[in-house]
Amino acid sequence: MTPVQGRPGSAVSVAVLGAGSWGTTFAKILADAATASGVERRIRLWGRRAEVVEQINLHHRNPQYLADVELPPSITASTDVAEVLTGADLVVLAVPAQSLRLQLRDWKPLLEPDALVVSLMKGLELNTDARMSEVICEELDIPASRIAVVSGPNLAMEIAREEPTASVVACPNSAVAGWIARSCTAPYFRPYTTTDIVGVEIGGIVKNVIALAVGICEGKQMGDNTKASVITRGLAETSRLALALGGSAQTMAGLAGLGDLVATCSSPLSRNHTAGRLLGQGLTLDEVAEKMTQTAEGIKSGQAVHELAGKLGVEMPITAAVVAVLAGKLSVDQLGPLLLARELKSEGDY
Repeated sequence: MTPVQGRPGSAVSVAVLGAGSWGTTFAKILADAATASGVERRIRLWGRRAEVVEQINLHHRNPQYLADVELPPSITASTDVAEVLTGADLVVLAVPAQSLRLQLRDWKPLLEPDALVVSLMKGLELNTDARMSEVICEELDIPASRIAVVSGPNLAMEIAREEPTASVVACPNSAVAGWIARSCTAPYFRPYTTTDIVGVEIGGIVKNVIALAVGICEGKQMGDNTKASVITRGLAETSRLALALGGSAQTMAGLAGLGDLVATCSSPLSRNHTAGRLLGQGLTLDEVAEKMTQTAEGIKSGQAVHELAGKLGVEMPITAAVVAVLAGKLSVDQLGPLLLARELKSEGDY
């Protein structure tokens, strides 16, 4: 029996844990998808801050993260995670990657026994080098077939404004991936499906580190040739790591690989691109944190990516250079010459 047998065609009751920009936007996608398909769906959003929850419930807005975007009335919010999780057949996780494990330990008893879980997070856990789907599997003690990942060129503000976007739903169980895709197919949001959860997650993780590098280049007023070179070779690094872990080269050429990388490295809406640009302008990490309202996951995950690459014997010179900058071992002025530091070889030789 597959985890979707006995369920309706798409989610009926959804819990979204995390009221930041992407969590709130994905709640909106789920609400708009239900409206478009004529499905009744209850969507509850958990947020840590009472003022954010109040704004969502009273004014249908999350002004701290999504400015003047109006949210559908089917979305309600609460600071009570037990209330949010009660009865949810789909649980969406949109919290900072490094806090996930401890939060799941508190949330595990509150989940419905047969709930499916979706990760919107793009990070690698420090010290364990675990992908978010692995952390979810371990802490919730559920099979991988009940866990999916949504990734792709998903800049939250653009999607919240209903600008057309394609994405990928990855799950080892293709039926579950399809069920989740149907649940989040909105007029402006088109999900594809894949069973390559490793490739999709690695694409979403490493692109944050590469976006830091591109942002630093921009902050140092380097040109488009430099940035295009770093993006392209960054994709090669990402592909080497994904393939070493069992991911697919096809995934790296798709929305969760190339698509996400280009969007994150190019857009001023990207947190990691912004953080890199500020570092390139001479700000310290503490000063960058003060200026930004949300987490730039590449700053946290860079070291974990670097360590994982070392364990697998995968060459990732751009990642290594960024990690050295973040650790204070390399200045942003020294970064440029190292970004493409690799022995001469054929471009196609990964």
